[in-house]
Amino acid sequence: MTSEITLFVNPTAGRGRGAHAAQPAAAALRASGFSVRTVIGEDAGDALRRARAAVDGGTGALIAVGGDGMASLALQAVAGTRTPLGVIAVGTGNDFARAIGLPVRAPAAAGALVADALKGARTRDVDLGRVGETWFGTVLASGFDSRVNDRGNRMRRPTGRFKYDLAMVAELAALKPIPYRLTLDGGAVREIEATLVAVGNGSSYGGGMRICAGADMSDGLFDVTVVGACSRTTLLTVFPRVYRGTHLGHPKVAVHRAAKVELAAPDVTAYADGERLGALPLTAECVPAAVRVLGP
Repeated sequence: MTSEITLFVNPTAGRGRGAHAAQPAAAALRASGFSVRTVIGEDAGDALRRARAAVDGGTGALIAVGGDGMASLALQAVAGTRTPLGVIAVGTGNDFARAIGLPVRAPAAAGALVADALKGARTRDVDLGRVGETWFGTVLASGFDSRVNDRGNRMRRPTGRFKYDLAMVAELAALKPIPYRLTLDGGAVREIEATLVAVGNGSSYGGGMRICAGADMSDGLFDVTVVGACSRTTLLTVFPRVYRGTHLGHPKVAVHRAAKVELAAPDVTAYADGERLGALPLTAECVPAAVRVLGP
């Protein structure tokens, strides 16, 4: 493995934590004998081009410094290659870092762990989801949760997470069942009414909401969580249980496992790793051992 390592930095992640987190991460890598090069793009497209250039140039590892958005961008550069990926998680959600066992909002500890893994060549291959040419590591969301994202993204005020709380209240007021067409592994089309359908390679989204609590990133399968049509009262009862994963036992919730998921529904946008994918219909495939990660 080459001794040059690339830090892929989002300086604005976590309200500026990304820029500060790069320093202890770089220090830990240099202390372990690695040469560190930092990549900061002018925008997401420019950052991705630079990250891909580093991977194509033979960098020893790509270390994403930021939140789930930065981890997602890094996945687009390393998926399908043998370049290992590390994450210094300092964003808002940090679900991908949690999924691979890395510390969250502890950049010095994460940097030391990644440096130690690099020095000992401790890597493991994990699955990724893929929709067209886009890769995702955690959860593809569609339905009530993605509509909350849509509404929150359209709101100019307030700023921060509070606008998504307001967006959730507004979506609850407008709640109605969504007619889905769901196909698993090329089988029969299931026509269902649901509140949301989540396709999980990893177990959580939204900063620890374990919507697909049983998902295993090394089994070659998605966990597909379907929350059926329900009232506002039922949804408000079920939703808080998502943080513990105990919602899976509710009679309105069903879980399926499949390597290929086809989803169609009117007026529904899909998000994956918190990033907008686009409107349904879409097909998601689980790709085994698609990325090599650094971790415990």
